Amino acid sequence: MASHRRPKQPSRTRVTVLTTAAAAAVVLSSQAANAAPAEKLTKDEVKTKVDKLYEEAEQATEKYNGAQEKQEKLQKEISTIQDNVARGQSELNELRDSMGLAAAAQYRTGSIDSSVQLLLSSDPDDFLDKASTADQLSAQQVEALKKIQEKQRELAQERSEASTKLKDLASTRTELGKKKKEVQAKLAEARKLLNTLTAKEQAALAAADARASRDAGDRVDLGDAPTGSGRAMAAFQAAQSQLGKPYVYGATGTASYDCSGLTSWAYAQAGVSIPRTSQAQANAGTRIYSQSALKVGDLVIFYGDLHHVGFYAGNGQVLHAPRSGTVVRYESINNMPFQFGVRI
Repeated sequence: MASHRRPKQPSRTRVTVLTTAAAAAVVLSSQAANAAPAEKLTKDEVKTKVDKLYEEAEQATEKYNGAQEKQEKLQKEISTIQDNVARGQSELNELRDSMGLAAAAQYRTGSIDSSVQLLLSSDPDDFLDKASTADQLSAQQVEALKKIQEKQRELAQERSEASTKLKDLASTRTELGKKKKEVQAKLAEARKLLNTLTAKEQAALAAADARASRDAGDRVDLGDAPTGSGRAMAAFQAAQSQLGKPYVYGATGTASYDCSGLTSWAYAQAGVSIPRTSQAQANAGTRIYSQSALKVGDLVIFYGDLHHVGFYAGNGQVLHAPRSGTVVRYESINNMPFQFGVRI
């Protein structure tokens, strides 16, 4: 016989959960339907944002360069101190050995006394502090012990200095890593933005940049601006020989450069050593605040935080390594916020 049992009704709790879930689904569906689609940036808007990211990457690059320069300087200083400590320890050992030989000679002749025993103690400072004992020493012995004391103090000071610099070096390496990641993050964000453009838009931007990056000196009228010193002109001509080389952050040539890498390399070819970073180069010579007073070969500094540098090329043009994605090229001095020139 067929069963006439009534189907089991869902519990009140289950009904409530299902009803709530259904209502939430309706609300989310409604929100999704009504939400405006993400607005696509135009090619010009993307370019503006990308240029800003490149500028921020260059700011981080100059800080990276500064940390790298500091690291190299600290490494050299630490190496020098460690060499000095090694030599000092050798000299100290020789002094102690010579005193030990003198004591052994006295012992063999049976003439060793308590003063010499104290002289060879592990704590010469304590020994000399005892005036009554020092009075028993010969002048030669006192002089030898003073030399040991002085050498011990020198070694202690140099070891302390090396320890401090090693801590500074560790901190600098940490800073270097952070700045490198910051640069890479900015460049990655710029690439991501560029990838939102269509292939046609990307090609248009690349073509515009290629036109600006051509190293054709014949299309750049450098005019007849006054030239700088012989070394300034030698540096400028060295930079000209690098037209078309790509910008790479942290690079100092000769395959690629960043902005201060180009200027420091070029001046080195002229036999002049200038600092590595644009901020330091800003203080490397006489400042020229009027563009009309600039001479070919002067450095030109841009932006309020002084994070970009190039060469004045004449006729309102600069020769520089602009940013990632470009090459060493000529550009109008008015394309960036000019701060002042620097005459090395």
